[in-house]
Amino acid sequence: QVQLVESGGGLVQAGGSLRLSCAASGRTFSGYGWGWFRQAPGKEREFVAAISWNGGSTNYADSVKGRFTISRDNAKNTVYLQMNSLKPEDTAVHYCAATAMMIASGYGAYKYWGQGTQVTVSS
Repeated sequence: QVQLVESGGGLVQAGGSLRLSCAASGRTFSGYGWGWFRQAPGKEREFVAAISWNGGSTNYADSVKGRFTISRDNAKNTVYLQMNSLKPEDTAVHYCAATAMMIASGYGAYKYWGQGTQVTVSS
């Protein structure tokens, strides 16, 4: 069974930092791109960041550029999202996902999804 499990979410004050992790298991993810998405209550899921399998390409939503960094450790089948200078508008459930494409920003391209981890940023 393919599983993606996020961790690292929590409550942090504005300006603080969190590092999210996503550990994948159940199959080989060689060649897969990875992405992070987030969804606030009552809002649609939105793209946050994506990274290619070899780490050579990354994409970020404009709202997080310069603050967030996506990375991956293929040996551990793990993807990370380092979030700095957090803002209250970053509050959302954050999901990691894997796509057979090299890299993608649209959630329709992602085949595997985690269950999410809550990030709450207080003012």
